[in-house]
Amino acid sequence: MLCESISGPLLDRIDLHIEVPAVPFKELSSAPTGTGSAEMRAHVAAARQIQQQRFDGAKTRYNAHMTTREIRKFCRLDEECMELLRASVNELGLSARAHDKVLRAARTIADLDQSEQIRAPHIQEAVNYRMLDRQLWT
Repeated sequence: MLCESISGPLLDRIDLHIEVPAVPFKELSSAPTGTGSAEMRAHVAAARQIQQQRFDGAKTRYNAHMTTREIRKFCRLDEECMELLRASVNELGLSARAHDKVLRAARTIADLDQSEQIRAPHIQEAVNYRMLDRQLWT
């Protein structure tokens, strides 16, 4: 398994962690489903436009490059999201760096969803991208 060959501090610096299982032959040979490239490109362009407006006049251009101060400003959470993030950090034993990466990812997921506020599903999805942290420490 990959996470066994990567040290915790190095893994902590990787933004998104996902495990991609092998695709069964039946799915490879069936008609494509899901979001097409053009539709996905449009979603990404819309999210980048939101980020361009958010960071207008700033050195930062994208959510991935937000400073800690910018994270606190642009990733404000309601009580439900705060509790979800708190529980996830405690349960997974996430570092401060991983905590901030979750918030950056949640902000981007919210932008893709064209949501001004980060909502619980955005936090949940972002936390799921840190699951290799849990596998590394269990």
